[in-house]
Amino acid sequence: MAMDPDPDPDLDLDMDMDMETLADDADAALAGDSGGEAERNEAAEAEAEAERYEAAEAEADILRDRFRLAVISIATAEGKKAGMTVADPVVACIADLAFKSAEQLAKDAELFAQHAGRKSVRMDDVILTAHRNDHLMGLLRTFSQELKGKEPASERKRKKSSKKDERVIEV
Repeated sequence: MAMDPDPDPDLDLDMDMDMETLADDADAALAGDSGGEAERNEAAEAEAEAERYEAAEAEADILRDRFRLAVISIATAEGKKAGMTVADPVVACIADLAFKSAEQLAKDAELFAQHAGRKSVRMDDVILTAHRNDHLMGLLRTFSQELKGKEPASERKRKKSSKKDERVIEV
């Protein structure tokens, strides 16, 4: 049996194309595996973020409930002082209004601190949030000064002024 010295060139082309397709498919599969790992990492991060969000929401709900209880207690006590009773829907409205006001106050104080380039809120930021209410601003300043007066004196030693600093040259 004699072999054909020149086999069919179309057959060789088909085999070459099949080998290239297999190689491309293998590369895509390998890339897909690392992509799948990245997708799993992203999914895990998203799940962790969702858990943190849910925990923050649960904490906010607890704070809101405690705030409402405090408002109910204050409203009941003030009503008794005046010889009145406060209806539950009114207390609920007052509690919601006060809570929303407190949330806004917190956001404003945080923005003032960020504007000053700080990561924490200071007393000055809280005082600035009352800039539209002069009376409240005065009360907050007084309260701040009282708190500063109660703080223990700073233990830093003052520098003694030198004789050079005491001499004044008049022109």
